[in-house]
Amino acid sequence: MKPVLIPLAVACLLAGCASMGSSSGPSAVAKLEPTKGNGAKGTVIFTQVRDKVRVSANLSGLKPNAEHGFHVHEKGDCSSGDGMSAGGHYNPAAKAHGAQATDHHAGDMPNLKSDSYGNATATFELPGLSIGGGSADIVGKGLIVHRDPDDYKSQPAGNAGPRIACAVITRS
Repeated sequence: MKPVLIPLAVACLLAGCASMGSSSGPSAVAKLEPTKGNGAKGTVIFTQVRDKVRVSANLSGLKPNAEHGFHVHEKGDCSSGDGMSAGGHYNPAAKAHGAQATDHHAGDMPNLKSDSYGNATATFELPGLSIGGGSADIVGKGLIVHRDPDDYKSQPAGNAGPRIACAVITRS
């Protein structure tokens, strides 16, 4: 091996060893498609990071400069055209609806905030969910974007209005 390649090889080996100890686990993806009459779409990546799930969302076609409710729903079914076939919020522990700082459904997530072009990106971590196992597994569940913001108070679902995009969360 040439002397120049030895440091490169060592660096690659160390990088590989470091990634073996990574705290990231299984991942899942949701490809949001618009419900009938709407234009919202995007991709959401879910990654298990220790006891939390990291959510990375990238959406377009939203109402500009607006907030939109964003939830995991109980059924991985977007067949109805209006997103209602996805059922209610994912709630395996039978808790009341609410914001992340309070007791809440497992499927309750922060509102998405769109820019002046109707695009939204967000990254956050959620406790109490899992990917690919356990009582709070989100694989096979629905993902919904709503027209309006979630008020985090109204029961059972936050008064977020019609469902404008729907996806099934699949293991990646």
